[in-house]
Amino acid sequence: MSFVLGNTFAGPAVSVSLGIDPGLNRTGYAVIVRTARGLRLKEGGVLRSTKGLSLAERVKELGSELRNVIEEFRPDGMAVEQLFSHSAHVKTAILMAHARGALLYAAADAGIPVVNYTPTQVKRLLTGSGRASKEQMQLAITRELGLSAVPEPNDVADACAIALCQLHSRQVDLATA
Repeated sequence: MSFVLGNTFAGPAVSVSLGIDPGLNRTGYAVIVRTARGLRLKEGGVLRSTKGLSLAERVKELGSELRNVIEEFRPDGMAVEQLFSHSAHVKTAILMAHARGALLYAAADAGIPVVNYTPTQVKRLLTGSGRASKEQMQLAITRELGLSAVPEPNDVADACAIALCQLHSRQVDLATA
């Protein structure tokens, strides 16, 4: 299930990044393109798995849905939020790891290079501080992409931030090459 935001760009994309905020119930994704006119959010949405299905079936659903996104937008690369866990939430981390595995497999199967960013790296790259608040991150995302509102739900906003990190990192890599 996806939605298109108001600043889509129909021209040729110079670079396409797919940002992923992984989760077993909801995985946020964002497709951001670098064009001659700057960075634009092409599409953002949420991939969902069906509660009540077996873990294997849910993981397969996520992988299949991501494969559809990859086929439609043909990204040059994919950036994924790195798994982190607090000792009180070990079960959540394990379930997220299953989801990440399916998502990473779909990207690798399509030949898409993948980079991982920790939440602290994402915050630092977009705001200059690894301890930035959710509000600071949302402001950075809306400014960078020229949006009139923060992408919703939060999974999509987080996926935008992750994709932006990849595009900024790629720009630095090109400038220093």
